[in-house]
Amino acid sequence: MILTALLAVGLAFVHIFAGRLRFLDTIPRSRWLSMAGGVSVAYVFVHLLPELSERQRAFEQNNNGIFVYLENHVYLFALTGLAVFYGLERAANISRRSSRKAGKKDRTSLRIFWLHILSFSSYNALIGYLLVHRQEPGATNVLLFAFAMALHFIVNDYGLRENHKRDYDKLGRWILAIAIVFGFLIGQATEIQDMAIGGLFAFVAGGVILNVLKEELPEERKSRFWAFALGAAGYALVLLIAD
Repeated sequence: MILTALLAVGLAFVHIFAGRLRFLDTIPRSRWLSMAGGVSVAYVFVHLLPELSERQRAFEQNNNGIFVYLENHVYLFALTGLAVFYGLERAANISRRSSRKAGKKDRTSLRIFWLHILSFSSYNALIGYLLVHRQEPGATNVLLFAFAMALHFIVNDYGLRENHKRDYDKLGRWILAIAIVFGFLIGQATEIQDMAIGGLFAFVAGGVILNVLKEELPEERKSRFWAFALGAAGYALVLLIAD
């Protein structure tokens, strides 16, 4: 419990202090951001998705209600996570475009700001919760998860700051930081079935993939493929060795 509590606080500090890493604000895209994205994606494909294949057994063993239709389809939750965050990014882009056309500052409307903050707060709380409830016990596994999520939060923080500017620095980052600790506390107080945990992990997997790729793929980012590939390959090797 002490280790996971420290990790939850550490992840919260990522959002609080990531804005001070000014060397990330560069075009071409900072090699460190691309590398962080590679690490996050490597964790999803090398560790999280195989873990989901084991979680699938919980779905297969459940014969009640809607879960009959979800048998062999835990990855639908991953698809849902990807689709949700794609929709959020799309809404932010449309809002910023409308603001520019109206001669306003290049940032989202207040409505989209709160939509993003509430959605990412739920996402962060979910990750804080999953610090407590994991498929594979042990300090090594939770440290690998926390490290990948810390770098993932840096990538998310950069994107949210770009969309929301001062609103994010003044309020948004604090809410996201608190959400992580809140999710951890909920995890300490409650426990849900393996079947639900599998769905939550799958949703996170989809969210990680979309949130990383939306930062890496746009041409104007001039992303660093070699840094992304190095981060992905390096962390994949670490995960394989740890297994």
